[in-house]
Amino acid sequence: MRNNLFKIGITHGDFNGVGYEVLLKTLSDDRIFDLFTPIVYGAQEFVEYYQRLLSIELSRQIKVIGRATDATDGVINLIPISTGGVPTDVTPGEATRPAGILAVRALMKARDDVMAGNVDALVTAPINKDMTWSPEFQYPGHTEFFADPYSDSRPLMLFSMEGLPVVGLLTTHIPISMVSETITKELLTDYLLRFEKALSVDFGIPKPRIAVEGLNPHAGEGGMLGSEEVQIIAPVVRELFDKGMLVFGPYSSDGLWGSGAYRRFDAVVAMYHDQGLIPFKLLAMNGGVNVTSGLPIVRTSPDHGTAYDIAGKGEASPTSFRAAIYKAIDILRSRKLNAEITANPLVDQYSTKTREDRRR
Repeated sequence: MRNNLFKIGITHGDFNGVGYEVLLKTLSDDRIFDLFTPIVYGAQEFVEYYQRLLSIELSRQIKVIGRATDATDGVINLIPISTGGVPTDVTPGEATRPAGILAVRALMKARDDVMAGNVDALVTAPINKDMTWSPEFQYPGHTEFFADPYSDSRPLMLFSMEGLPVVGLLTTHIPISMVSETITKELLTDYLLRFEKALSVDFGIPKPRIAVEGLNPHAGEGGMLGSEEVQIIAPVVRELFDKGMLVFGPYSSDGLWGSGAYRRFDAVVAMYHDQGLIPFKLLAMNGGVNVTSGLPIVRTSPDHGTAYDIAGKGEASPTSFRAAIYKAIDILRSRKLNAEITANPLVDQYSTKTREDRRR
């Protein structure tokens, strides 16, 4: 066992979904404890329920702790969330308010800990947004929730999997009817600049090649099928390319993915949610990772939802959840390396010496 492992907080998500199943399957592999120290925000009764239901044997003991700072390497650290006033009957596959309430309580506690530096990163199990929405939790998703305390930050919702370009979404959780009016030159320019930085800092790609998709069919056909490409997207791409960014487009989304041309790029920017996620999830549903980038904290999650249709049946694959943990660790390491190599730029000794010689 190694010391100074990263502390990874894990929220339990919707207890009627597949969250506990993929979590327990991941932690049943003894080797994973050499990589990080798990701190689960959940309830021991839910852990025990799914262990019995799915016959999952854990290789390490569960240690109930009161604070993340009390976590121990080599065990499954569990911070119990308060279940007071909330029914805890588990009904796999059903959407219930109690599951939503307890998912929010776990998120609130975990966010406090990651912001305080008590855990190094968070991995969140899936939630049902219909069941979490309330006067206390008015967020359309995890991304907006974790961004809320950082008023000056603008998060990026990114999706990654080994062998595929990182997919970024210019617009995220908004109705499709609002996408066109939302896209502006200013928004796209700002997004591409932040995306390039995130790819460098979080993914270790110092000069990424970025493909930008068009909004309309066939990328607008030169204005015949829409004006956004001609008036907004193409001018922004040209301007940033002329300034040295390796950005290309706009590309027709179906052609970019269908022809395999996406393989030539490190990243792809989609104009709206489903434009980016339909091709990505077709290729990466079992191993993709959702990354919240652009914030001081690190948060990842599997790229699937609660999967009520298979909850409690033992059919859920832990691959995406496990990949989310690996990606959180990779981002922590990448950020640490980036901070080290940019903290003390090398002094231009030649120029300094030349100036000193001239003064003599």
